[in-house]
Amino acid sequence: MDRNSAIGLVLIAVLLLVYFYWFSPKPQPQTASEEAVPTEVIPPSTEPVVASAKSDSLLTATYGDMSQFLKGEEKIIPVKTKDISVTFTNHGGIIKELELNNYKTYYKKPLTLIEPGSTTFKLLSTYNNSEFDLYGLYYESSQQRINDSTIISFSAKLSDGSALVQQYVIPDTGFEIKYSLTSSGFEKQLAGDHLNFVWNQIIRPTEKDIKDTRNYTTINYYNPADGFDKLPERSNSPEQEIFSSPQQWVAIKAKYFLSAIIAKNSFQGGSVAIATNLSDTSVVKRADLNLLIAKSDLANGKANFKFYIGPNDYQVIGKVTDDFAKNVYLGWPPVYWVNKFVIFPVFHFLTLHLSNYGIIIIILVILMKLVLAPLSYRSYLSMAKMKVLKPDLDVIKEKHGDDMTKVQQEQLKLYQQVGVNPVSGCIPVVLQMPIIFAMFYLFPNSIELRQQPLLWAEDLSTYDSLISLPFSIPFGVGNHISLFTIMMTISTLIYTWQNNQLTSVQGPMKSMQYIMPIIFFFVLNSFPTGLTFYYFVSNLATFSQQAIIKRFVNEDKIKAILDENRKKNAAGAGKKSKFMTKLEEAMKAGEAARKTAEESKKKKKT
Repeated sequence: MDRNSAIGLVLIAVLLLVYFYWFSPKPQPQTASEEAVPTEVIPPSTEPVVASAKSDSLLTATYGDMSQFLKGEEKIIPVKTKDISVTFTNHGGIIKELELNNYKTYYKKPLTLIEPGSTTFKLLSTYNNSEFDLYGLYYESSQQRINDSTIISFSAKLSDGSALVQQYVIPDTGFEIKYSLTSSGFEKQLAGDHLNFVWNQIIRPTEKDIKDTRNYTTINYYNPADGFDKLPERSNSPEQEIFSSPQQWVAIKAKYFLSAIIAKNSFQGGSVAIATNLSDTSVVKRADLNLLIAKSDLANGKANFKFYIGPNDYQVIGKVTDDFAKNVYLGWPPVYWVNKFVIFPVFHFLTLHLSNYGIIIIILVILMKLVLAPLSYRSYLSMAKMKVLKPDLDVIKEKHGDDMTKVQQEQLKLYQQVGVNPVSGCIPVVLQMPIIFAMFYLFPNSIELRQQPLLWAEDLSTYDSLISLPFSIPFGVGNHISLFTIMMTISTLIYTWQNNQLTSVQGPMKSMQYIMPIIFFFVLNSFPTGLTFYYFVSNLATFSQQAIIKRFVNEDKIKAILDENRKKNAAGAGKKSKFMTKLEEAMKAGEAARKTAEESKKKKKT
C-alpha cells in the first residue's frame, strides 16, 4: 500500500470517527439508586370534569342524562396472557396498567410500560359548550371469552337509547390489543367533528444507562402518503410535530420497547411532542400524543384501532402493520440493505437455533469472514505487491527528495511499468464498509442481546463496567473502563502493526495508523459489549485469515511477475489499463495547471 492508499484509508477512518463522535450515544452509568420514585406528575393539558366537585343536582342540571356516569365505583379487571399482564378500569374504560411478563428492568424489577403514575389517557370532546373527557366516565363493564381471546366491553347507555361502547380484544399471546369505539346515536350528544385522543406518557428508565436510553427514545409516526418519520432522537430540546395529513400509527419508542396506537383507517391529524429533563434521572423523556378521531367514524363502525405495547423486536413488529419494522433503525442506504437482507436475517436465524450469544457472535464473525474472504485476499495481495515494490519506491523518494510532484509522477510511472493499480488495495476496504457500519446498528438495536451475559459482562446490550473509576473521563469514556473495549483496542493495534510490515508507508502517516485505534477506544468504551466483543473476535479471526492467505501469496513469485511486466512494458508489449490512463492524464493536467499558476505568479511579480 503506497502513500495515497494509506491516505485513503486514514480518511475513511476519520469519517468513521467523525460520524460516531457526533451521532453515537455517550452514556454514563446509572446507579440503582437512580431508579427512583417519579418526581413529577403529568400536568393535565385540560381540566376534565371532576364529579366530586359538584353536587348531584348540579351535575344533572349541567350534564343531564350524562351525569349518571360521572360518579361511580371503580372496578378493576385484570387479564393475564402468556406475554402481558394488563389491568383495565371501568373508570374511563381504559388500560390502567400493563406489565410485560417475560421482561424485567436492568435492576430485575417488573417492567411496566403503562401505570397510573406515568400514563394518562383522555378522550376529549365538547358537550354543552364545555370540554368533556369521555375517559372520565364510569362505564358498565362485561367480560367474555371467544376462541383464544378475552373480550372486555365498557358501555354507557343514555335514557334515549343512545350508547357508547368501548371494546378491547386481548389474545392469549402477543403484545397487540384491539380497541374499538362504537356509537349508537351517542355521537350526536357531542359537538364538533373530531374527538381528541390524548396520551401523555412519562417514560421510565428500564436499562443500565439512562443517557444511552435517551439517545434512542423518540416518537415515530407513519402515513402511507409521506411514509415513516420521527422526532429527533438525540435532541435534548423539546421537539414537536403538528400533522397536516392523516396518520396511520404513532409509536412512543424507547430503546428496546414500544407503546403504539395504530388506526385501521387513520387519525385525521393531531400533534406529537417529546421533552427531556436532564436533571431528572427518574425520567427518560416525556411524550405527548394528541390524535384526532373523526366523530363520524364512531357511528359507521370505522373507529377501530389496536395497541402494540411490547418489545421493539425486529422479528415481531414487522407483522404488526405497514412500516412498523422501521421502529428498529437499520441505518442508511446501503447499510440499511445490508442489514435488512443479510445481517439481521442471519443473526436472527442463529438466535433461533442457539442460546449462547457469545457463540452466536463468534459464528457471525466466521460467516462474515468467509463471505469477505475474496476481498481480504485481494487487499492482502495488493499490500504484498507494494511490499515488493518498496525498495524501488524508496529509491524514488531518495532521488527526488522533497519534490512531491516528481515523486508522484515517478511512482505512477513505476506502477504503470509493473502493472500495479495503486488503489486496488483500497477498493476491497471500501466495499467492506457497509458491513462494518451495519454492525454498529445490529448490536445497539437487537433486543435479543438485552440482559444476555458473557464472561464478566452481565448484559451484552450495554457496556461492561468491570473497571469502575472514582472520576469521569471526558470524550465519552465516562467513569468506567470496558475490558472488552481494551481487548478490542489491543488486538486492533497488533493488527495495525502487522499490516504496517506489508506497507510502504513511512513517517507521520504510519504513526497515525496507531493513533486511530486509541481514538476509537474513547468512542466505543460506552458502546454495547456485543459490538466490542464482535470486533475483538473479528481481529482474532483476521490474524488467522491472514496467516492462511500468506501461505498462498508467494512474494518471490509476485516479484517475478512484476519484473516480467516491466520487461513487457519496456519492449512496448504491455497494455495500459483505462484507470492508469485516466490517472496519468489527471496527473499531467494537474502538473500543467501547476506550471500555469507558477508562470502567472512570475508575470505578476514582473
